[in-house]
Amino acid sequence: MAPGTLIDYRISWRGIPLRWRTEIEVWEPGRRFVDRQIRGPYRLWRHEHLFEERGDGTAVVDHVEYAPIGGALANRLVVARDVKRIFAYRHEILRRDFGRPSTA
Repeated sequence: MAPGTLIDYRISWRGIPLRWRTEIEVWEPGRRFVDRQIRGPYRLWRHEHLFEERGDGTAVVDHVEYAPIGGALANRLVVARDVKRIFAYRHEILRRDFGRPSTA
């Protein structure tokens, strides 16, 4: 992993297959990394993953900036709930696998 690394995904959104490509913009091992969408289901997607020391563990903190196709109405009706559900699932898996709470 390094700045400029491209990652290609095949995802399914409500049964519709989609291709998604992100690029690593920032790579600071042990501290943070940032990926941004180059091609995919959003007009804009930028996701910063932060790793912060907390007591005897590490908190995972996500900062996501996104703009869905379809604008504010699509976001309010569908997309915001989907994004919230995706990150809730991700953080539950982190809790399960590492035994510590994480922060959204």
